[in-house]
Amino acid sequence: MPSLVTDPRSVRVRTVDGLGALGIPAPPERFPMPFPEGRLPRLRPRVHMEARAAILNIVQARVFNMPEELAMRWLLDAHVLDHLTPDEWGFIACGRGERARYADQLECLYAVAWLLGLVDHLDPTVACSEELPELLPDLRRPESFSEWRDRHLTPTRDAGVVAEMLDLYYCLDWVCDQSRRAGAALPPGVDDSLVWHRRWALEWAVVFAEERPVHWDEVRL
Repeated sequence: MPSLVTDPRSVRVRTVDGLGALGIPAPPERFPMPFPEGRLPRLRPRVHMEARAAILNIVQARVFNMPEELAMRWLLDAHVLDHLTPDEWGFIACGRGERARYADQLECLYAVAWLLGLVDHLDPTVACSEELPELLPDLRRPESFSEWRDRHLTPTRDAGVVAEMLDLYYCLDWVCDQSRRAGAALPPGVDDSLVWHRRWALEWAVVFAEERPVHWDEVRL
């Protein structure tokens, strides 16, 4: 569905208001938007976002020592292997990679859950909800991918709303980067890892008709 956002300036005005509510100054007036002017963002198909949520859920389960055989069997039965990145395959199937790196992707998962309408906010000052596991496939039963999809029939976020959220996190990430470069403290209540990982998910979700949607591991921040 096309976005209702027609004027990028109106998006930035709302971003500046959101930053102001956090006590953060606005970025420079000529600071670019995260998407080209005059090109309306759309969202990936819902089933792709559901597949991404399912994979990130398995990644988190492997962080907490879910046996690799069970993890790979669940993904195979879900028919989402085509959505796995090579690094994810290595971590899930073989345990390759730093566990902390994948643990931090919990905030990516939370952002995808927001895109799917499973959680009601993406407040940058509030970390992932403890209720998130209840909203994802129950791997203890185990609940299948199709059963989980049928359990949650929430509407996907409007593309215009997602575009505004992306601009907010885009600007917040810039603020965090500037603070690091200056050796200054981050704004109160802002976690740079949370901001970066949520921005990753939002950048991945927004696509344009004229371009090939990038894979999860091709997102450039």
